[in-house]
Amino acid sequence: MKRFLAVLIFGPLAILLVVLAVANRAPVRLSIDPFNPGSDALSVDLPLFFVAFGALAIGVILGGVAVWLNQGRYRRSARREHNDAVRWQRQAERAEARAAAAPASTPAGPALPAPAGPPALGRRAA
Repeated sequence: MKRFLAVLIFGPLAILLVVLAVANRAPVRLSIDPFNPGSDALSVDLPLFFVAFGALAIGVILGGVAVWLNQGRYRRSARREHNDAVRWQRQAERAEARAAAAPASTPAGPALPAPAGPPALGRRAA
């Protein structure tokens, strides 16, 4: 089902992008010199679709980097919690190993006497 939806959505989108690229093959001057845009030193002639797709790619990359940087605190928290869980697991394993290695304990002296039952009915406590 996911594959069908992907083809249904991305198929027409791919066709639209190919049509856009074919329709915009004319070269445009891309200049990064704001003071002298006509200068050939800091300019290049590219097809318009290269400029459009390049801007789209740069936007996607910059957006991904921004999201990755903003989610750093969540990754740090998850890493810290993972390290805590590993440490607690090791402590539990060491405690289990110590408990298994310790001899079974038996009382050293005589046991306590059994508790006295409730007083019988009709008798008074002294």
